[in-house]
Amino acid sequence: MISKKRLIAAGISAVLIVSFFVVARWAVTTVNAQSNYEDLKTFTEVLSLIKKNYVEEVKNKDLIQGAIKGLVNNLDPHSGYLTPEAFKELRVETKGEFGGIGIQIGIKDGILTVIAPIEDTPAYKAGIKAGDKILKINNDSTKNMSIHDAVAKMRGAKGTSLTLTIFREGMKETKEYTIVRDIIKIKSVKSKILHDNIGYVKLTQFQETSANDLKKALDSLKKEGMNSIILDLRNDPGGLLTSAVSVTELFLPPKKLVVYIKGRKGEKTEYFTELPKSDYADMPMVVLVNQGSASASEIVAGALKDWNRAVIVGVQTFGKGSVQSLIPLSDGSGLRLTTAKYYTPKGTSIQGVGITPDIIVKLESKEKDSKEHKVIREKDLEKHLKNEQIPEEKSDKETALFEVDEKDDNQLQRAIDVIKTWRVFSKIEKANQ
Repeated sequence: MISKKRLIAAGISAVLIVSFFVVARWAVTTVNAQSNYEDLKTFTEVLSLIKKNYVEEVKNKDLIQGAIKGLVNNLDPHSGYLTPEAFKELRVETKGEFGGIGIQIGIKDGILTVIAPIEDTPAYKAGIKAGDKILKINNDSTKNMSIHDAVAKMRGAKGTSLTLTIFREGMKETKEYTIVRDIIKIKSVKSKILHDNIGYVKLTQFQETSANDLKKALDSLKKEGMNSIILDLRNDPGGLLTSAVSVTELFLPPKKLVVYIKGRKGEKTEYFTELPKSDYADMPMVVLVNQGSASASEIVAGALKDWNRAVIVGVQTFGKGSVQSLIPLSDGSGLRLTTAKYYTPKGTSIQGVGITPDIIVKLESKEKDSKEHKVIREKDLEKHLKNEQIPEEKSDKETALFEVDEKDDNQLQRAIDVIKTWRVFSKIEKANQ
């Protein structure tokens, strides 16, 4: 038996150990708090000195907003501080309509760069190309300008104009493009029947209504005799995560994992298909992707690939595997903050890597004078998040055509060939049963 003295001694030791951990934890917390206090003290000193000694009077609001922008701009390229006006615009944009010129932009080598113009918009019609470096917006230099500030400057009322000073690889000097703003109504779904009853649907962006619009388009094509599907996600920059899940539900049975996200502390949130099995869950299907397929597009392509539901055709996708949360602030402004990374059903992170197609087909043109643009991917953007699963490779200099006429679209033709081959093998399989 253990003596009463030993029990008392053990109890005292346990209390001392617990007390040590409590004291140690308190000490660490105190050190962290002290460090934070010293940093904030320095910040308030600088703020006070500027207010007191700067050559011109500066408003507190401007100083604070500038400081917040500096904080957020030090994070990844998809995080940002949004003024009340910009925050309101962003929420409007997810509904598929806003005033502007219609381009996607990023920071490459410290320079504001066009990722891609949006089809059928003023920028697209004016001749703005992917890879173009934007040196000025009107007379304002874009040096050290954040993406969100640039977007705010390019947004505006229909009928107003702005001038972009552009430098393009191969140019000897800069060129100015004057573009008239319009209401950018992004029609998220375009569809038609190709020969042999192949249904073709192009998804241009993932908005609140995209899944419903896609369902209507598929239903209409089915009435015309559609018996197979080509889903074109090329140059689709993504959009809402929930929209990506809803779109995927149209092509997978219920209770299938579409994507899961993990935050800083490793907490995991899974997104499954929930709707009853649709009429399109078994149709032969090909998904077209390219270097402009990003975010929500990669979620859809990744899920369909992991579940062996569709054949992916094209080239490596953009590689944006992070989730941004829109957080409203008390003054009407907002924070667009990267809060998680997303993973395909098999647990693959595509951050900085992208989705690799099952069949790689580079877009080609029969025109001798056709010009290619420099390809920009997530890994080319400054301060992008690293992929914890795969060591990052140095980015090769890569060029590509942005688009060609349908008759010359060899990626689409390969997709059609895959569908036809699928049908042939299906007949052979049935004959052998």
